[in-house]
Amino acid sequence: MKKVTVIGAGTMGNGIAQVFAMNGHHVHLVDVVQEALSNAMATITKNLSRMVVKGKITEEVKTATLANIITFTDMAAAACEAEIVVEAATENIGLKTKIFRQIDEVAPAGTILATNTSSISITKIAAATSRPENIIGMHFMNPVPVMKLVEVIRGYSTSDEVTSEVMELSRQLGKVPVEVNDYPGFVANRILMPMINEAIYSLFESVAGVEEIDTVMKLGMAHPMGPLQLADFIGLDVCLAILQVLHEGFGNPKYAPCPLLVNLVAAGKMGVKSGEGFYLHRRDVNNLEVAPNFRR
Repeated sequence: MKKVTVIGAGTMGNGIAQVFAMNGHHVHLVDVVQEALSNAMATITKNLSRMVVKGKITEEVKTATLANIITFTDMAAAACEAEIVVEAATENIGLKTKIFRQIDEVAPAGTILATNTSSISITKIAAATSRPENIIGMHFMNPVPVMKLVEVIRGYSTSDEVTSEVMELSRQLGKVPVEVNDYPGFVANRILMPMINEAIYSLFESVAGVEEIDTVMKLGMAHPMGPLQLADFIGLDVCLAILQVLHEGFGNPKYAPCPLLVNLVAAGKMGVKSGEGFYLHRRDVNNLEVAPNFRR
């Protein structure tokens, strides 16, 4: 068992906390907003209850998992005894480096500091600390309790020992870790985001409609979810942020975000999280409907 601190109680953070806690680790879940922590615990409880109903876990496992999680709004208190810290804050380099400077000051010297970033340089984040050899990327996929993959990203100075330990820890969590090197977007998003961006361009240029584009990719390419629906699920703001990292990091125009994506984010249409993106996401039903009067 490890003492684990998870920073950020959003979708990724609460999923990461749940997975660690289900595997017997003591988790400190920290967020600056108490409401976010309350919502996170409600989500974790709901997820575990659903698993009990489906017979995937027992009521005892649910109770033990919840008992393994303690919430904090004070980062210093949450991380002062941590053996590994996993940061799952918003995909913003300024915010992440600020958090890592703070963690570096309060976490024990041997603590591994991991980031769940989906595209930002591990090396840049590590440069904000006094322990770059202990900084690593641990990119979980969403939804964390379901998806098996963890991209384990080595920064320029990440030690072999830390890499090996995080790879083994990921396996102990029931995940499949894949070691990759530190380049913009790593592997998953370097390949995924240009596809999503091209799907948005196909809509922007009136090649086809939302449902038509997603149907082609689902039925023709055997994708379980179309790229536009997936973009809504990821969050259009997150897709835009990742594409901007790719564009800036490689300096290649092929990564330039489609103007339609830029406009949707500017208009507050973030996908599932806002209730509208390429689709309408009604909270009272499971079915998705194409957003009416969709404007390019």
